[in-house]
Amino acid sequence: MQPLKALHVPARTIMTPGPVEVDPRVLQAMSRSILGQFDPAFTAIMNDTMEGLRRVLQTQNQWAYPIDGTSRAGIEAMLCSIIEPGDRVLIPSFGRFGGLLAEITERCGGEVHMIHTEWGTVFAPDTIIAAIKETEPKVVAMVHGDTSTGRIQPLQEIGYACREHDCLFIVDAVATVGGTDVKTDDWMIDGLITGTQKCLSVPSGMAPLTYNHRIEEILMERKSIEQGLVTGEQEELNHQRRIRSNYFDLSQLQEYWSPARLNHHTEATAALYGLYEGLRLILEEGLEQRFERHRTNERALVAGIEAMGLTLFGDPGCKLPTVTCVEIPEGINGETVRAMLLEDFAIEVASSFGPLHGKIWRIGTMGYSCQKKNVLQTLAALEAVLLRLQVKIPAGEAVQAALDVYKQVEYEKVSH
Repeated sequence: MQPLKALHVPARTIMTPGPVEVDPRVLQAMSRSILGQFDPAFTAIMNDTMEGLRRVLQTQNQWAYPIDGTSRAGIEAMLCSIIEPGDRVLIPSFGRFGGLLAEITERCGGEVHMIHTEWGTVFAPDTIIAAIKETEPKVVAMVHGDTSTGRIQPLQEIGYACREHDCLFIVDAVATVGGTDVKTDDWMIDGLITGTQKCLSVPSGMAPLTYNHRIEEILMERKSIEQGLVTGEQEELNHQRRIRSNYFDLSQLQEYWSPARLNHHTEATAALYGLYEGLRLILEEGLEQRFERHRTNERALVAGIEAMGLTLFGDPGCKLPTVTCVEIPEGINGETVRAMLLEDFAIEVASSFGPLHGKIWRIGTMGYSCQKKNVLQTLAALEAVLLRLQVKIPAGEAVQAALDVYKQVEYEKVSH
């Protein structure tokens, strides 16, 4: 039997909507010695990570901690811990990931009420507020930034309406936290989930989340049913109201992250080191400075794309700052372009899903990948590939347009 070959990982410039490149300082942190999960040195790191999450998520919530698993694990933990069979859940969907919220809700036994808008647009807040009044849901669950369409949904008015109508507001902010402003408390978000593999620039494998006292009250009620402290009229009804998952039970997980240190699971030690370092680097850079970096690189990328004569997809008024969607020129095989970018330039951009499959490319400017050199190299490589395929575009204009943006931003900084 032949032994396994030595691991070979090619160097890539990753310009997708996730995963993205990881800051070398995060990788270095993840190589530190393993500690026992109840070692005081490790529990101190747990506490510091919670504090870092509160600051990055802009919340005063007591509970802000990661789920061990990808961002989808965090979404499932949040929804399965608060949704009971028969609960009405309103899901306004403007891309692929609204459908994911609906599928998980259905598996929890929730009664899904979906509203849709055309891909490439988002909802007017009044549309969602009207749906809240009509359906009277227990939960409104929606995506903040949907990478499948490259759009971002304004949330503040929706959060206020949810509080006014006494329904919980759950937000998937996987693609936005760390790359653009997400105000958990100010927007009255009751439960928020994000992921490490996008703007936090940490390897995939953890799903930070936070929730307030309104959700904690539901968790404690369902926990008391589990412990047999509440006797309903029917034993079967109480059985149905139990949190079905053990691993994704937030009532148990918060005890693991509390001073009680419930022995719920074995913590992913090295992954937590990475999350801690990722949060530390975000706070070191400064939230507003980080958001400005993402805006600047987005502007430069867009300027270069337009200088090539390519068309951006979607309503520009609700463009997601961390993802740029580009319409594939007529007569061009988008997968051929992606393959050439990867094979000849070691640059990866993404295709898309559903009705947009084969129609757009998605270029991410997220976290550590969101750098000037990456933007310039991506524009130069895309131009070269399109010229190679005999697409009629103005040669040399894309990089120059992006450089003009960077020069203008530097001028504005000096002027101020």
